[in-house]
Order: sequence, then C-alpha cells, then structure tokens
Amino acid sequence: MSTFPPLQAARRSLRAEAFPSAPRVCGALKKIAMTDSKPEFPRVVPLAWLGSAPFLQKIEATPGERERLSRRFDLLALSRLTADVGLRRQGNEVIILEATLETEFVQSCVVTLEPVAGSISNSFVLIYGPTEAEDQETVSLIDDAVFEPLNGDVIDIGEAVAQELSLLLPVFPRYPDATIDAENPVQSKGNPFASLARFKQRLEC
Repeated sequence: MSTFPPLQAARRSLRAEAFPSAPRVCGALKKIAMTDSKPEFPRVVPLAWLGSAPFLQKIEATPGERERLSRRFDLLALSRLTADVGLRRQGNEVIILEATLETEFVQSCVVTLEPVAGSISNSFVLIYGPTEAEDQETVSLIDDAVFEPLNGDVIDIGEAVAQELSLLLPVFPRYPDATIDAENPVQSKGNPFASLARFKQRLEC
C-alpha cells in the first residue's frame, strides 16, 4: 500500500486562490446537499456526545455504501474504506477532527480505459466552528488544518472522510506503460472533459 503525504496545505492553498470564500460557500452547499439527498457514507456524531475527553470511533463503509461512493466518484470499484476518527473540543465553540483513512479502489485509465488499482493511506485535520472562529489563533496554530463552518448540532464524520477521499483520488489515473497512439487514439465513451469536471468538483467541495 502506498502512503500519500498530507495534502491539507495544498488543499487550503487551492481553496484560497481559486475560491476566496470557499469554506463558507462549501459549507452552505453541503448543508443543502445533506438536506436534499441522503449521504452515501453517513456517520453522524451529535455534538452532545463530546465532552472533555476525546471522542474516538473507527468507521468502515459497508458494501452498499462503497457501491454508492463508487458512483459518486466515478470509480470502477471501491473495495475498502476505513477510517480512525477522533473529535475533541477546543474551548466552547471549536471542534477538531483528526482522522486517518485507508482505502483500496479501481479507476479507469484515461488512456486505455483499462482498470487501474490504487490504494491510499492518509491523515487529515479539520477544524469545525462558527464562521467568526476561522480567524481565531487556535485555528491558525494547527498545521495543515482546514476550517469548516459548523452548521447545526451534529458532525457527519463519514461525509468528512468521503470528501477527503475525493481530494486524494488520482485525477488522471493511467495504466502502467500506457501510451497515447497519435494515429489510433482510444475513443472514450464518455465526455472528454469528464476528468476535468471531476477535478473542478473536488475543488469546489
């Protein structure tokens, strides 16, 4: 299994450059999405469960959840998705999520359309709180953390893991030794801009 380095700094930089108000906008979009459609990997933790001690939970996607996530992320298969998640309070308003996810998946090669197997093991940090807490010193002191507006009285740690997975998936998967034949290019059955659209979608959420 390959280990990918943390991508939170790059994620934060991309958001800041391309979407200056992305944390607030994405938070609103996620709230609408949660209302209008059922999440593929729901693991809701009420804030009332969080006390002075860290809240720890290991979560694993079921076969049905993996199938739905495969459709969401345009995967040929998602054979495993697990995460160790911890939530802890930082004062009265801020909640820190620390997690490590592990996954195995299969994508379609952008050149040959053949299956490309992949695996990821990665840790990430999210900081939840009211929008005015984004500029607090607590938030800025945690390296590689990404701020997420806290809406309501629950945190869906399953959706947090799913969104992180979407950022880690290779945007242009390629089969080993795959080359582009200029005379006989592979004709994709899908939209030729599908990969770019998926990449844009990951940045937006």
